[in-house]
Amino acid sequence: METRVAEDGDFIRRRRQCASCEKRFTTYERADVSYPMVVKKDGRRIEYERAKLIASMQLALRKRPVSIEQVDGAIERIEEKLLNLGLRELPSGRIGELVMRELKKLDKVAYVRFASVYRSFEDIDDFKTLVDEVRR
Repeated sequence: METRVAEDGDFIRRRRQCASCEKRFTTYERADVSYPMVVKKDGRRIEYERAKLIASMQLALRKRPVSIEQVDGAIERIEEKLLNLGLRELPSGRIGELVMRELKKLDKVAYVRFASVYRSFEDIDDFKTLVDEVRR
């Protein structure tokens, strides 16, 4: 048997051989990771979707000088925190707060963009308050 870890580290590739017919085949093994269910503001429960997290961060970071590697690192840290919480359910707001914390470290403009949508700013004073907070 020959075992290799995939380049991105997401799975293990094993070359095996059937004991009876001696044919060779490949299996792919991936860790069974269980993220908490996301509880939306209206009470609905949905499965966690990495793609939604990536899309929201990419939207906030659009045309900003942040590398893909930095974004990937931020997403990994968020997902690690989700797993380490050990919860079966998690309010969507908690994920939003984790995203804002990471965006604040990566790029202040992206942080303000995300926060303005996430917090549903109603007027310019909300923006001013947030910008003042970021400047401090």
